[in-house]
Amino acid sequence: MKKLFLFISAILLTAISYSQIHEPVKWSTDVEKVSDTEYNLLIKATIEDKWHLYSQHVPEDGPIPTNFTFEKNDDFDLIGETSEEEGHTVDDPVFNMKIKYFENKAIFKQRIKVLKEDSFKIKGEVEFMVCDDAQCLPPTFVDLEFPIGEKGAASVISIINENKTEVTATPVNDKKPDKGLLSIFIIAFLSGFAALLTPCVFPMIPMTVSFFTKQSKTKAAGIKNAIIYGLSIVVIYVGLGILISLIFGPNALNALSTNVWFNIIFFLLLVIFAISFLGAFEIVLPSSWGTKVDKQADRGGLIGIFFMALALAIVSFSCTGPIVGTILVEAAAGGNQIGPIVGMLGFSLAIAIPFALFAAFPGWLNSLPKSGGWLNTVKVVLGFLELALAFKFLSNADLVLQLHWLEREVFIAIWIAIFGTLAFYLFGKIQLPHDSPNGHISVGRLCLGLISLTFTIYMIPGLWGAPLNLISAFPPAQHYSESPYGVGFAKSGNVLSVKEHSEIPEGAHIMAPHNILAFNDYDKGLAYAKKVNKPVLIDFTGHACVNCRKMEQNVWAKDKVLNVLKNEVVLISLYVDDKRKLPDDEEIDSKLRPGKKLRYIGQKWSEFQTIKYGANAQPFYVLMDHNEENLINPVAYTPDVDAYYNWLKQGIDNFK
Repeated sequence: MKKLFLFISAILLTAISYSQIHEPVKWSTDVEKVSDTEYNLLIKATIEDKWHLYSQHVPEDGPIPTNFTFEKNDDFDLIGETSEEEGHTVDDPVFNMKIKYFENKAIFKQRIKVLKEDSFKIKGEVEFMVCDDAQCLPPTFVDLEFPIGEKGAASVISIINENKTEVTATPVNDKKPDKGLLSIFIIAFLSGFAALLTPCVFPMIPMTVSFFTKQSKTKAAGIKNAIIYGLSIVVIYVGLGILISLIFGPNALNALSTNVWFNIIFFLLLVIFAISFLGAFEIVLPSSWGTKVDKQADRGGLIGIFFMALALAIVSFSCTGPIVGTILVEAAAGGNQIGPIVGMLGFSLAIAIPFALFAAFPGWLNSLPKSGGWLNTVKVVLGFLELALAFKFLSNADLVLQLHWLEREVFIAIWIAIFGTLAFYLFGKIQLPHDSPNGHISVGRLCLGLISLTFTIYMIPGLWGAPLNLISAFPPAQHYSESPYGVGFAKSGNVLSVKEHSEIPEGAHIMAPHNILAFNDYDKGLAYAKKVNKPVLIDFTGHACVNCRKMEQNVWAKDKVLNVLKNEVVLISLYVDDKRKLPDDEEIDSKLRPGKKLRYIGQKWSEFQTIKYGANAQPFYVLMDHNEENLINPVAYTPDVDAYYNWLKQGIDNFK
């Protein structure tokens, strides 16, 4: 009954989604006069509820960015680049990167300088891509027009849609700025607690408590001074976060995660921090700073307490500096302007609360462990973690430049080396500067060593394609690999391995990571299906289609579905966002946009899907026979494995 219910649900979903032409974005233009010679070209996107439009600035291998082009002539000059609103930046688990998008509306602005006094029109074009929870639409082109020097300069241009339909869904990437900031806060708080356990900070606790005990005449006064001291620590570090946010501003912070040079600089910074923690040298502030601050701390009162907190920050900088720097780098690269502020709030609270509590209740000091070599162990462990994190930023730069220097296998191998060495260190097999000679290791250190060793062993299968879900946000995607087919080839049950494909037909390739024989050419795929007498599965997909990847990772990967895709159908994957140009002799006039030519391979398949099947969203699956007739109604995004499998089997049974 459950399977019957799921199958019926899939059919109902098909009935709802089939033959829909989605056009969820309307574009309008306006002209804003700035001076006698300068104007702003305003472009507004009105986006239907539950859909989102991608930014102009998207990392390589991500979704298609919004892109504006203007027909240049002698009447005007462009000034700078097209600007855009702040939008939302989220961590996308499918593309494994930070992606910026807009909901409901987006306004873009292009400054121009006019070179003539007569009125004229500027023509342009916008290429864009939108997605919702269940589908992505192929890249779409819309003409734009801006009257300059005319009355009533505003003009409205919308996408023509003869069969408008209502859609209800939720965004692919839910708006999660609060959750992103919460993650920053938690990570920063834990980092602050780790900094508390370093040799530069931990010994300061009893010294600080001793000062407040001697200076405070009553217990109430001691508690008050301790609270002021803790708040001062928070003010100092949060002030640093505010300073970073003001210096960079929201636009610069949004650009950090995808800017090659910022990522390389961050990589170098974290490597320096890591080497410092490992004991090669110490990063310290000028000693004169500490001397001057100490003099101010002697003044007493609120000002004296504040400068005591500042003295703590300066004296402990060799241990806290690298951690603070890492938090600021991570928070800034997140693209949220208040990220550095939230990060410093979390870090400072973790430092301030213990100091304030022990200063208020000095009797608790007796429960603290004694200072010793374990403090340096904490510092070294942090150094290894900093080193591992550094390579994430180097990987970002490599991905943007598509250099393929730090491919998935290389990245994982580096992490295996780092955490394997950390395990040896914790087991006492490696000694670093500032380590105390020990004849034995503590139980805590042994446990940490076992955790590090377990993590190292866990990563080893990743060299041969294991997904490594625990660290999926760090290494490059599986297709960014040394293998020409990507990584992930394995035999499971009756699923074929790549070696079992005795020959690859002309026009076909092996789809990574599932080893499915697939065609990207419709005619060659259909000819092969006739040769082997199998039905055709057309997969209208996109390189930047989020839900296409979800289907491949979560549905196609299941053995029973994978067996069908490999053995019972001929798969033809048509990428509607393929940006390769069509050969000159294959360029054809668009039937949907009169007067325009199809310029790219993706446009050809997108128009083919729209005209033949009355749909323009991806993913979109069609099972057909050799006469190109449907064996069963096409389906769109179907995350339920049983429903999708039942759809496949019914279509194949109809073919037989």
